[in-house]
Amino acid sequence: MKSLPKLLGGLVLLGAVVWVTLNRQQFAALDLAAVIQGLGWLGPFLFMGIYALSTLLFLPGSLITLAGGAVFGLGLGTFYNLTGATLGAGVSFLAARGLFGAWVESKTQGRLAQLKQGVEKEGWRFIAFVRLVPLFPFNLLNYALGLTRISFWSYLLVSYVTMLPGTLVYTYIGVVGKNALAEQDKLAKIGPQALLALGLLALMIYLPKLYLAKKANRASFITVEELEQQLLEEEVCLLDLRDEADYRAQGAISQARNLPLAKLSEQVTELTSWKDKPLVLICTTSIRSQKAFALLRKLGFSQVKVVDGGMKAWKAKGLPLREGQEEPAKA
Repeated sequence: MKSLPKLLGGLVLLGAVVWVTLNRQQFAALDLAAVIQGLGWLGPFLFMGIYALSTLLFLPGSLITLAGGAVFGLGLGTFYNLTGATLGAGVSFLAARGLFGAWVESKTQGRLAQLKQGVEKEGWRFIAFVRLVPLFPFNLLNYALGLTRISFWSYLLVSYVTMLPGTLVYTYIGVVGKNALAEQDKLAKIGPQALLALGLLALMIYLPKLYLAKKANRASFITVEELEQQLLEEEVCLLDLRDEADYRAQGAISQARNLPLAKLSEQVTELTSWKDKPLVLICTTSIRSQKAFALLRKLGFSQVKVVDGGMKAWKAKGLPLREGQEEPAKA
C-alpha cells in the first residue's frame, strides 16, 4: 500500500507524457511569443514555467529556446531559457527519483549495476560531460540521472553552468531569426549574423561526432595489477608487441603471445576470433601499444586495452616472468 501513491503518480506522469506526445502538433502551432509578449512583467515567469513543464513532458526544448531568444533578446533570453531548462531538469530528476528510484535500485544488477556505479562514482564530472557533449536526448537524460545516487544540488548547479554554451547558441539563433524576419530588405546586414548562427549550430551538431571519433582512438589503459588479476579470472588474449629478439631476451609474461607491431597489420586476421573478447596489448612501455590500439579499434576490435607502463611496470612490481627467459645483460 505504501507504494500505491508512487504508482499512481507514475501512471499520471506517463499518461501526461503520452497525451502531450500525441498532441504535439497543437503545441507547435501555439504562438508562444505572442502569448508571452501580451503578459507584460508576468511573461518571463510564465515562459520559464512553460519551459520547465515542457521538459518534464518531453516537448522539444530547442523550439522554446529559439522563442526565448526571439522574445527577450540574447542576454535576458539566455537567462530565462537557461533557468527554465534547469528547473525542468530538476523537476524531471526529482520525479524519476521519487517515483521510480526505489524500484530501479531493486532491479539493477550485473553490467547495468556496474554502469550505474560508474556514473555515480564520476559524479559532477559525468554530469558536466553529458551536458557539454550532448550525446543523449536532454529530456530523457534528466530522468535517467534521477535514477542514480548523484547529489541533486550538484546535478542542478553543474547542469546550470554547463548548459550555458548550448543555450547561448540556440538563443542567438532565435535572435537572428527574429531580426531576419524584421529586416527582409536588409539581407546584407543580417547575412553575417546568420552565417555565425549557422556556424555555431553546425559546431553543436559536429561536436559529439568529433568527440566520439577521438574517443575511439584514445587508448583504454589497465594497470599491471589489473592485468595479473584478469589473467587469473578470465580468458584473455595478451599480445606482446616487442620485437622477437627483445621478447626472447628480456623475459615475457607466461600467457603472452609475441606479435611485433611491425607485423600486426599483416597478421591481424589471426585475431579475428577476439574481435568481441578481451584483448590486451603490452610492450616495453605504452607508446607502441597505443599505436596498435588505434589500428585494432579501427578494424572493429571492441575490447582492446593497453597495459599502462608496459613491461617496465610489470618488472618494477616484481611480477612473474615466463620460466627460461633471461634478463638482458646490463651495460
